[in-house]
Amino acid sequence: MSKVKYYYDSETLSYRKIEKKKGRKLGILLLGILASFLAGFILLLVYLNIPQLETPKEKAYRRELDNMELQFELFSKQLDRDETILNEIAERDDNIYRLYFGANPIPQELRKAGFGGINRYRNLEGFDNSEIMIESKKRLDKLTKQIVVQSKSLDEIAGLAEQKEDLLATIPAIQPIKNSDLKRMASGYGWRSDPFTKAKKFHHGMDFSAKSGTPIYASGNGVVKRADANSSGYGNHVRIDHGFNYVSLYAHLSKYNVQPGQKVKRGDVIGFVGSTGRSVAPHLHYEIFKDGERINPRNFYYGSLSSKEFDEMLKASLLINETLD
Repeated sequence: MSKVKYYYDSETLSYRKIEKKKGRKLGILLLGILASFLAGFILLLVYLNIPQLETPKEKAYRRELDNMELQFELFSKQLDRDETILNEIAERDDNIYRLYFGANPIPQELRKAGFGGINRYRNLEGFDNSEIMIESKKRLDKLTKQIVVQSKSLDEIAGLAEQKEDLLATIPAIQPIKNSDLKRMASGYGWRSDPFTKAKKFHHGMDFSAKSGTPIYASGNGVVKRADANSSGYGNHVRIDHGFNYVSLYAHLSKYNVQPGQKVKRGDVIGFVGSTGRSVAPHLHYEIFKDGERINPRNFYYGSLSSKEFDEMLKASLLINETLD
């Protein structure tokens, strides 16, 4: 039962009942609603801006997400490091290892090849971070493929390395006439004047001027392929097959000291200087073949000449003069 309230009216000197005004209740109600709304809005702002108010489940999700972001960042940095290391190995492989063992560099299109055909990353599409995940997976796949290519290359290099000792022992590596027996380096590899026609002609070997009967030495281990005079212009000559697609030729000999099929070692005497065949004076004409092509012999004297002697030989071989054959 509601209480009736009165007030004292000084004009009539009596108590009068307080009448409730219409609409006051409504105002109070609206004010309460407004106050509740404001309080709720403030609480919402506080909730959104203070992490401590996260629920336990939200905190767990947040920790998991932060950890995943950290792991992805570490993974991306590791990919960067691995790509850098692999690129350095590939560069050394092409420019040092394969070059040293005479193997052709691996084409870049093979090293950097991606994957064609079907979409390999369809299962990673449709997520918030699909672009990042797909790009990372592509990098990982390319890296894996490059590692396979590099691994096969190193296997090949390892096989060549096992043969390197034999290669170093067999390929031509010494001057076929001793410096002490040499009169002069008569002519080198390149365009020279022909002693018979005086015309410019490409000279495919090197001429060593020496007395008739001067010993001629095998420049590397091998098997005598030919010892005859059945090749035009060379006169009496010897050819040694060194293996690894290397062949050396010694021409204008006065006589042989070997026969076809005979095994020889570097430094063995195989014949003697003469002037047989197309020759104008006693000398040795010396050639080296690699893969069937004649190449400059001046790069194959590292086993018998000092640096000073090599420089002198190099200067003499570059002179544009007249050959002796």
